[in-house]
Amino acid sequence: MSAFTIALAKGRLLTETLPLLAAADIVPVEDAEVTRKLILKTSRSNVSLVIVRANDVPTYVQYGAADAGIAGKDILLERGGEGLYQPLDLAVGRCRLVVAARCAYDWSGNVQRGARIRVATKYVNIAREHFAAKGVHVDLIELYGSMELAPLVGLADAIVDLVSTGNTLKANDLVVVEDIMPISARLIVNPGALKLKGDVVKPIIEALARAVAAATASA
Repeated sequence: MSAFTIALAKGRLLTETLPLLAAADIVPVEDAEVTRKLILKTSRSNVSLVIVRANDVPTYVQYGAADAGIAGKDILLERGGEGLYQPLDLAVGRCRLVVAARCAYDWSGNVQRGARIRVATKYVNIAREHFAAKGVHVDLIELYGSMELAPLVGLADAIVDLVSTGNTLKANDLVVVEDIMPISARLIVNPGALKLKGDVVKPIIEALARAVAAATASA
């Protein structure tokens, strides 16, 4: 049977994904959330996991360094998921991509007046398309990490970022002013792997689909 590699990133998404992989009989032989190894064997002798940065998962799959991977919709839209087969929304890693600003900032008023608004984000492409479609004039400032700080120190008027509970926004006197889209994780597959390793990938897709359906039904 063909060897098969799945690219994953550590963090919340990995924690939520492991039970789904287990349903496909793919269980790391070591604790994936603790080990420092970057290539992990699994309970299936022909399937291994590679641990990469979240932003790099689509790149590894696109270039065939991994046959499949699990990546957030935000990463696929921002960095480009073109040419990748996306058979499943895994319904994990759920959050929202939003526009947020300080509570005292008159977002709607500035938008209506056509003011030029400074927006900090690491999702530059998504933000550009979102605001262009609405006819809102923005200057985008590319940032990574501690996005909430930008409006507090006057670097930006607003931010575009992922929000889960909203607790971090609240703690920093920020509020959501626009919802852009819901986000969840997708299974992505290299088209070549789908064609040449169908004996492995198709049963995995089917098992994951059943696991997602079961988890959704019990939620």
